Amino acid sequence: MSAPELEAVLAWHGALNAGDPERLAALSHPEVEIGGPRGTARGRQVLEDWVGRANVRLEPLRSFHRGRAVVVEEAATWRDPRTGETVGEATVATVFAVEDGLVAGIFRHDGLGDALRSAGFSESDRARPE
Repeated sequence: MSAPELEAVLAWHGALNAGDPERLAALSHPEVEIGGPRGTARGRQVLEDWVGRANVRLEPLRSFHRGRAVVVEEAATWRDPRTGETVGEATVATVFAVEDGLVAGIFRHDGLGDALRSAGFSESDRARPE
């Protein structure tokens, strides 16, 4: 069986990719910290604003887990909100912090190596498929 932290992060991805902001908020800590190339901010409202602006889909590729941290390599696709056309694609990685079953931190990196280093992880922390 998967670790609860990994399950929480995968459920978070499901809500994001389904375009369900209410479910995404419910799966996130009220003071969720969001960090990336443009800095950091806190709170569910910031998360909801980011999701609305980014119009991104993040498909999990590989996952790594230790303690309350999860690193997920993701295929990211950004779409134009008016036309739905793809405007960008990249493979990115995100470090998630999980507290009490809720995503409490979301820290995006441009690549898996950076994310693993940031979390202090190695290939040995890879979550094995069931």
